[in-house]
Amino acid sequence: MFARVSCLALPACLLAFGLVPLGAADLSPAGLWKTIDDKTGRPRGVVRIYEQNGQLFGKIESSLLPHEAKEFCDRCSGERKNKPFIGMVILTGMKKNGTEYNGGEILDPDTGWVYRCKMRLAENGKKLILKGYVGISLLGRSQIWLREL
Repeated sequence: MFARVSCLALPACLLAFGLVPLGAADLSPAGLWKTIDDKTGRPRGVVRIYEQNGQLFGKIESSLLPHEAKEFCDRCSGERKNKPFIGMVILTGMKKNGTEYNGGEILDPDTGWVYRCKMRLAENGKKLILKGYVGISLLGRSQIWLREL
């Protein structure tokens, strides 16, 4: 009888004490992310990723560079033209595809260019690796964002 009880209790105990991590498939990119400039390697701003109608979007929440907090996107086109960076949606239409998210676009506010985008979580959801590209994903720019706690 003792062996039967301990066999049933073991999985519950392992989960309760965090010895069996939940799968990466259970993690979501939704939440706050500190952006890291891929050219300087320095933190630049905070983006909130949120879900809407089964897709992920990302909006600039704040800038870590005081002069950028008051700037407008003069290089953007369409509805983003001359709008403030803070509050701007820069990541649109991302859909889960296995362990990756793709099918959406990302805006580079510095240039006003919009790129196709794919992204994936790393380090148990603590990092988000994004790649913006034109054409094929081999030709593009990558950034790593860090989850804000």
